[in-house]
This record gives sequence, structure tokens and C-alpha cells, in this order.
Amino acid sequence: MEPIYTQYFEINDSGVDRYGRLKPSMILFYAQEVAGQHCLTLSVDYDTLAKRRLFWAVIRHRVQVTRLPMRGEKIRVETWPMPTTRAAYPRSVVAYDENGEECFRSISLWVLMDLDNRNMILPGKSGVIVDGTLRGTELAAPNSLAPKVLSNHRQRPVSFTDLDRNGHMNNTRYMDWLMDLLPSQFHETHRIQEFTVCYLSEAREGQQLDLQWDFLEDGCLQVDAHRETAGKDERIFAARVFWECDSVN
Repeated sequence: MEPIYTQYFEINDSGVDRYGRLKPSMILFYAQEVAGQHCLTLSVDYDTLAKRRLFWAVIRHRVQVTRLPMRGEKIRVETWPMPTTRAAYPRSVVAYDENGEECFRSISLWVLMDLDNRNMILPGKSGVIVDGTLRGTELAAPNSLAPKVLSNHRQRPVSFTDLDRNGHMNNTRYMDWLMDLLPSQFHETHRIQEFTVCYLSEAREGQQLDLQWDFLEDGCLQVDAHRETAGKDERIFAARVFWECDSVN
């Protein structure tokens, strides 16, 4: 089976922000979409795994952005699984515009979860084999993000449209929530360069998340999401985003 899977997308209105640029959450959507389609050809897709009471869950994403495509552009997205580690199934993605110029690239770490008890199943015990390849251009896998003392807070509930068919908040929605922390004026004059998201615990419908955030250094935003569970504080996800002031604006 060909280790490289390719899919084409056209950037439409639903995928762009008010300035016509691709929303960062759509990068995660495309990465998720091509991974799912490739898994289908490899017979390790959602429906096949569900029969074994397993499902895929992404635990970390790292993305580097050369430029965000604009509304109306068409992009070619390539993906391939990397060699499996002791705990995860890494996957690489690269997107190109119609001129063959790179737009963005990412690496994600996927794990297998038990559909019933939500426990992680290690690759060596899952019976699921995904042959990996290395092209020499892959990003380094993202590290965990240490918690920080962050000064800004915003409460937000997990709602129906945030959920995926596993019944928890979809990974693409985290980036939408993060982008909503900053006003249009900031997005107009700043260009996203890189971001890392760590998914630490499932967020379910009706749960109230406390988004804590701050700029830790020039151009670096960190966001931590917490909730209270049985009287204890629980960290749900963490993200770090690097921005650059756009001199064009």
C-alpha cells in the first residue's frame, strides 16, 4: 500500500476568517480528514476499529505555517504515518498551494482508546499495525506543555456543536476557542507562525471550562483550559501559539 496519501481541498467561505484567510482550526480539520481517509485505505478506520471497541484519539498536534491560504484557493494535502512508537502512532501532513509552494505542515500523535472505558491501549497490545515511513522532512514531535501561571480568564461551556461522534469536544474546536480569545484587530495585524496543542482530558457536553491565557513573551500566547471535577482542578488542554506582526497591515 502506498505510504503517502493525497487529497485536494478548495478553501471556501466556511473555512476562512473575516479576512478571507484559512482558519487555523481548518488545518487540524484537514489533518484529521486526510488521516481518516488514509486509515480507510489501510483498514484501520473508525468503523473497522469500532467493531473491536477501539477508536483513534489525537493527543498532540504541532503545526508550522508558511502562509495561510485564502478563500478560493485549492490546496494539495499529503499525509503519511511515521514509525509507531511505544505509546503512539505519529502522522505527518504537508499542504501545498497550486504553485507547489508549501502552505503548512504538521505532526500529530495518535493513540488508540478503548471505546467503553476510555483507557488508552498501547500499540504493542492493540493488535493494530500501521507501517510507518520517514521522508526526512517531518517535524519533531511536540513535547508536553508545562502549566504556567496565567493572568486572563474566560469561562465557556462545551456545547452540542463542539462535539464529535465520540461524544467529546472535537480537537478542531479547541483552536476556534483559542482564536476567539483575541479580537479582530489583533488577527488583522498578526500572522500565526506555529502552534502546539496538547489534549490532556476529554471535554464533554455541559462542562464549564475555565480558559486561562497570557502572552508569556513577544508573540507567544499560552492557553490552558481547566475544569473542576469532584472538587479538584483538572487540566483539559494546553496550547502555545507563536505570532508575528504582519508589516503589510
